[in-house]
Amino acid sequence: MTLPATPAFDIVFIRGLTIETIIGIHDWEKRIRRPVVLDLELGSDTRRAAATDRIADALDYDAVTRRLTQFVGESRFELVETLAEHCAAILHDEFGCPWVRLCLNKPDAVGAGVDVGVIIERGSRAVCAEGL
Repeated sequence: MTLPATPAFDIVFIRGLTIETIIGIHDWEKRIRRPVVLDLELGSDTRRAAATDRIADALDYDAVTRRLTQFVGESRFELVETLAEHCAAILHDEFGCPWVRLCLNKPDAVGAGVDVGVIIERGSRAVCAEGL
């Protein structure tokens, strides 16, 4: 089956990536590890990977998950905004993602059962549609 050649904007997603880290502005937060949860949407032209069925032609979500787990697990930031920016930069710089939508959730940040966080979008969907 051959589809017409049109610009591609595909999204590889990773949801529920839970990583223990040290994050927060309060003194007590700076002494304990707490979970953060990342949901990622990564712009990627998946046509080549679909055609070849080879991981070498795909955005390797296992490698992405391992890299972010390593980085976040070793990091120490006060703000979720700062951690989110650094994660987005890794996805762009190391994995070549021209567009990233990242939701970083800090469960129970302001009380039991209350989740807070940020959603950031970096890069350009247009770059993805141009065929990367």
